Amino acid sequence: MMNTPVLSQIEESINQLSLDEQLWLMEQLAHRIRENTLRQSVWDNQLAAMAADPEIQNELQKISEEFAFAEADGLEAV
Repeated sequence: MMNTPVLSQIEESINQLSLDEQLWLMEQLAHRIRENTLRQSVWDNQLAAMAADPEIQNELQKISEEFAFAEADGLEAV
């Protein structure tokens, strides 16, 4: 469990709020978390669709072939 000084300070501030204010804050946080989760899910789905797209795979293969000579340049992988 995270217990950083900042989180402790936030918790102390929340404890000073009325119950109605705490409930309002919880609703706002839940809404924001749902939005961020949905946004991330959409991004992940779009990225997966791009990765599965044959045209994109073909383009990536072409790029890989164009830069294949650089793989033999003697530099070590990072």
